[in-house]
Amino acid sequence: MSVFAMILLTPIFLLTLAAAAAATFLFAVVGAVLFQTGCGKRVWGRMEDWFHVYQFLTVPELNQTKHHNHLYTKLSLYLHSLPSIQDSHLANLVTGKNQNDVVLCLAPNQTIRDHFLGATVYWFNQPAHPNPEGTGTYVLKIRKVDKRRILRPYLQHIHAVADEIELQGKRDLRLFTNSADEFGQWRSVPFIHPSTFDTIAMEPDLKSKVKSDLESFLRAKQYYHRLGRVWKRSFLLYGPSGTGKSSFVAAMANFLSYDVFDIDLNKIPSDSDLKLLLLHTTPKSVVVIEDLDRFVAEKTERISVSGILNFMDGLITSCCAEERVMVFTMNTKEHVDPNMLRPGRVDVHIHFPLCDFSAFKTLANSYLGVKDHKLFPQVQEIFQNGASLSPAEIGELMIANRNSPSRAIRSVITALQTDGDGRGCGLIGRQKEEDEMDEPDGVVCSEGVHTVKDLRRLYSFFRFRVTRKSSSSNSSLTATPLR
Repeated sequence: MSVFAMILLTPIFLLTLAAAAAATFLFAVVGAVLFQTGCGKRVWGRMEDWFHVYQFLTVPELNQTKHHNHLYTKLSLYLHSLPSIQDSHLANLVTGKNQNDVVLCLAPNQTIRDHFLGATVYWFNQPAHPNPEGTGTYVLKIRKVDKRRILRPYLQHIHAVADEIELQGKRDLRLFTNSADEFGQWRSVPFIHPSTFDTIAMEPDLKSKVKSDLESFLRAKQYYHRLGRVWKRSFLLYGPSGTGKSSFVAAMANFLSYDVFDIDLNKIPSDSDLKLLLLHTTPKSVVVIEDLDRFVAEKTERISVSGILNFMDGLITSCCAEERVMVFTMNTKEHVDPNMLRPGRVDVHIHFPLCDFSAFKTLANSYLGVKDHKLFPQVQEIFQNGASLSPAEIGELMIANRNSPSRAIRSVITALQTDGDGRGCGLIGRQKEEDEMDEPDGVVCSEGVHTVKDLRRLYSFFRFRVTRKSSSSNSSLTATPLR
């Protein structure tokens, strides 16, 4: 009986084995097919997570002390440069550094894949938390067997690629302003400013010296460290309002490919909060304080002169101002304590005077596309007789009449003769040339006069009365050697 039962059960046993083999084969085939699809990959990934095959590492935007995490910035540059971002299920299309550039950015709650040294890693963009201090976080998913082998060289690779992107000028610049509500915190917007060293009105020799100085600074990290000094450079820009100081700061930022941190001293309650703002700035940035002379003259109780001096050249600056350019603007430095402007606190002094004929030609080329004109000798004669306007006023006149270069230049001539700080010497005897122009005299003169007066009412330009003697001395200060 037992032998018969064994014989009877043998086919059943064989059939069971055959069915199990078939099921295994079918599961393998179906699994292979599913793995090629997005759904299959997600299921397979979940299975691996269940068995703790991977380890997760986070890169938060802010570190434990609420300071900006520099690795987060470099990682953002690196991830947005990966070709695999195009395979992401959802990506954001944003404007790049140039308005015509469109950049793909990893959207929140999305994952991107990367390959390094034969290993595959995944980055997940975890969105900010819904609270005022919420910030984003990148999450790295890496196999445990690969972590010890590739993690350190992989992070070095990310730094190298991000640095190369910054050197190529592909980094999107940001403009940061300090908040009056959250002391020590910055708020930022994209920095898209068209000003360059080619567009600003400045003596060519001085412009070349400034560019050479900045290029030398970019290459001088090891030199500064060998001297035991912090790798920073400080500039003082002084001159009347409307002479191009703010545009010069924007040109510096674009030339260096640096972010801009614009400090409003009126929003800072104490010296310690001013130091805290500097702590929260980042390398590769231009730190700007505008109209410093006016603030010092007010002598407020919130921020002391000693606090400003320590900000310019104190211990905290030596520790936290690495790879930064600090810029201070003033209308005049005559009433400022020279100790505030000594070398070490301010390395380079640049004077921005009212417009002269050389600056006028630069403006005419930039605004009107005119390198020479038959009215230029008349403009030069008026400048030589002591009349002058700020570059901002002349630029606005050219913008208002940009469709006719002749009309634009005539409006500048009229404004110089009428409103040029009271130093014009009346109408210059060139009526024949004026009669050859394509517009009637009365219309152009009236338009030019009213445009300048309206500009002064709108913008409240701070003007200085400058005599012919001081005008000639200012021209020599403009080319002050860089120290």
